[in-house]
Amino acid sequence: MTTGILRLTAAQATVRYLAAQRVEGADGQAVPYFAGCWAIFGHGNVAGLGEALQASQDTLPTYRAHNEQAMAHAAIAFAKQARRRRAMVCTTSIGPGATNMVTAAALAHVNRLPVLFLPGDVYAGRRPDPVLQQIEDFGDGTVSANDCFRPVSRYFDRLTRPEQILDALPKAMAVLTDPAACGPVTLAFCQDVQAEAWNYPEDFFVPRLWRFRRPPADPFDLADLVVRIRAARRPLIIAGGGVLYAGAETLLADLAAATGIPVAETQAGKGALPWDHPSNLGAVGVTGTGVANAAAAEADLIIGIGTRLQDFTTGSRALFRGAARTLVQVNVSAHDAAKQGAVGVVGDASAVLAALAPLLAGWRVPADWTQVLAAPALAWDQAWEAAMAAPKGDAMALPTDAQVLGAVWRQTAEDAVVVCAAGGLPGELHKLWRVRRPGGYHVEYGYSCMGYEIAGGLGVKMAEPGRDVHVVVGDGSYLMMNSEIATVAMLGLKLTIIVLDNRGYGCINRLQRATGGAPFNNLLADARHATLPAIDFAAHAASLGATARKVADIVGLEAALAEARSGTGVHVIVIDTDPAVSTAAGGAWWDVAVPQVSDRAAVRQARAAYDEKTKDQR
Repeated sequence: MTTGILRLTAAQATVRYLAAQRVEGADGQAVPYFAGCWAIFGHGNVAGLGEALQASQDTLPTYRAHNEQAMAHAAIAFAKQARRRRAMVCTTSIGPGATNMVTAAALAHVNRLPVLFLPGDVYAGRRPDPVLQQIEDFGDGTVSANDCFRPVSRYFDRLTRPEQILDALPKAMAVLTDPAACGPVTLAFCQDVQAEAWNYPEDFFVPRLWRFRRPPADPFDLADLVVRIRAARRPLIIAGGGVLYAGAETLLADLAAATGIPVAETQAGKGALPWDHPSNLGAVGVTGTGVANAAAAEADLIIGIGTRLQDFTTGSRALFRGAARTLVQVNVSAHDAAKQGAVGVVGDASAVLAALAPLLAGWRVPADWTQVLAAPALAWDQAWEAAMAAPKGDAMALPTDAQVLGAVWRQTAEDAVVVCAAGGLPGELHKLWRVRRPGGYHVEYGYSCMGYEIAGGLGVKMAEPGRDVHVVVGDGSYLMMNSEIATVAMLGLKLTIIVLDNRGYGCINRLQRATGGAPFNNLLADARHATLPAIDFAAHAASLGATARKVADIVGLEAALAEARSGTGVHVIVIDTDPAVSTAAGGAWWDVAVPQVSDRAAVRQARAAYDEKTKDQR
């Protein structure tokens, strides 16, 4: 077969190739895999990629952001909300623009989420070296700042010749669309190479449809799992993000209903079942519900599906302590399936669940297992009601995070999405938020990255423009990264942001005190200061283009939320909260090492308690 030749710059060819990649949409029709490119231009990419993107706006839209890390967070949130079936590109200049994205790359790597980074790089020809912002390694002439991306990329390449994209771009796509290898890809693009022309074969740009593989489990492993389930007296499923990425929610719901196996959820897996499904015990682990953690502690067979068993899920390996307990890991990644001595079943969650259903037909969990969990389930429902209810009594008392979340939950639409990331709020959300519809819970807690929240809300809204999106964020995260409020306003998108102001890093202050430490450098009042700042978050948000107001209490919050729901544009609602209180019910131990030696009696006491708890770790 003969093909024509197109003479293009490497940047033009790259953009044309990316715009031609396709996947199946929800309706079965082919849609572009890349929904667009986030770009902040500088001398490392404005002339090469900038010119190419400008000429291709109709096929690969370009979006301007205000912060490189934030735009990458938005791209990652888009991919997460799209169940990893679509992604976005991020390009920056050489130097600080590139390294600003390294944190986001780490976040995507931890969470197994696809994003394509195209940072500008040094001159491959080295003619003008050293160029502005170039990192010079005195012992290695091949090093650039972009080498920082190597440990936080699933695939890394440096493009030093224009013809190299013929090999690098298909490899990048293979990683981005692979269910097991999925994660960030970095192609460091030398700035002189971006502008170099080459004769590219025309068929390189023919649209290609990428299909997402759903590998089944090995028949022996599947049969072994069936035997283990049928022999179990107290089985428990832990649903992780892999259930959602595989689109396996209905299969899980049907299997749980048919067998009666209770299901607990990780942060990434929350929403795999509707909150009111009879088998749904809610969150598990350090931020888990009382009933889910009771089940995890008593289970004789724990089946993780699509989870990487983070320490918050396992209670730092101290939660799963049932007699003769067996752990099975169903995961598309062999790396995750083999963790913590688990019996591995390597396969896609949807393929494995579909295969299990007929093999378990007619079997149900023993009745006494359901009876054991009845009392903890009732107790948890009562604890949930108490935590989420509007405050009563002292009108001057500041509301808790849980009371704020209760108000948000009561005022959100059935298909609304809640977005959060770091601090104490993800723990409260994991315990307390009741997900009504699939995709209604978007919390980044693999990397627990402060500053993700607002940019993440932007990405979620771009992925699902028809759903209301509510971002809940603490004052600490807001101050770290708020610039994309202006981007949301500029794009004319609707987003509701609730800022909980506890005047510092309240979550870490509580952790500090729980480990015996003195209050220090977390709350503003405990940090070195000449005067305490009086930050007007509402005025600041308004200056970025939001409709903003501060409310005095939960009643005012609910009224403001109702107003925002019927409004347009960006709404920011600020409320003062109590930094000292979190939901005491539920939860499990978390391994946070306490100093072995200290002058403080409180630290010594905390260390003694810590040493005792470590005895439960397996």
